[in-house]
Amino acid sequence: MPSTRCRRGRGKRDEGRWGSTTWDCGVPRGIDMAAPLTDSIVFAVARLVDDAQSDTREPSHSDLEFQISRAGLTAGDPKAQGHLVGKAKRIRGTLNWAMENNVPAGEALVESLLSFLRSCGGFRASSPNFVGAEPVANAIAVFRAEGFTLAEDGDLRPQVLENLRGAVLSAALWSYVRRAKLGSADAALLAGTGKDLLEAVAAHILVERNGSYPQGANFEALLGMAYVAMGLLTPHHPVQSGEAPQCKAERAMFSLALGVNAMRNKLGTGHGRPWLPNITDTQGRAAVQFMGTIAEWMLDAHSRRRAP
Repeated sequence: MPSTRCRRGRGKRDEGRWGSTTWDCGVPRGIDMAAPLTDSIVFAVARLVDDAQSDTREPSHSDLEFQISRAGLTAGDPKAQGHLVGKAKRIRGTLNWAMENNVPAGEALVESLLSFLRSCGGFRASSPNFVGAEPVANAIAVFRAEGFTLAEDGDLRPQVLENLRGAVLSAALWSYVRRAKLGSADAALLAGTGKDLLEAVAAHILVERNGSYPQGANFEALLGMAYVAMGLLTPHHPVQSGEAPQCKAERAMFSLALGVNAMRNKLGTGHGRPWLPNITDTQGRAAVQFMGTIAEWMLDAHSRRRAP
């Protein structure tokens, strides 16, 4: 599967106030994503280096120390703190520390460990360093649940969401929501598509409820149609006496979504940060988290308000 990064200078987006939204990033469209970091990923990756029940194999503790140090996670390494631990417990402890203190570094460590395992034959059944069929199968399933494809040879790629439909796409979108709520910048844009998270969620909801979505619609129109399809209220709906307090939140999130979308870098989002140059890192991180929260609200409403 080829890389999903758009080459610098190739990305282009045109969006009018009420016009269409299109992307031209070459083929395929999309961006690179960092490896996911969740509780299930931590356990799956730790199992890949665990040799407690077998002959000693690479990576060695020295190899792990180098990878941990390169990721900038020595402060979270149990062995560096004087604890006597095996390889699996060492990686599990380091990645758990990263989840609390430095998520990007933890994601980098996951990637580097997979790369090292590939290089030393960890995913090759004929190699003395083969990690085992069951840990590999488990890792494949765990990464799939997070929106990534881990090949049997250890190659990790984000799922191309344009190829997904129905419940599989819903699960992939939920994985992006989880990453966005952690503030992961690469969760703002979806691999293999020209959509940001909220655009993709709105389009998915319309496809599931109406069978299709208007690909020429701009963001505000697309979001509004998804809201209406689920019976949610936008600021265009008058306030009714005695309406539920959630209605105010629905209107506010619609306005917030438009504000976040206006912060997007509309010129070549296939690389780098997805925000306008004058958006600070703190504002960008908050915007990603806002996207995750709004997308979560919409997906939950969609699951609870299924069309008859």
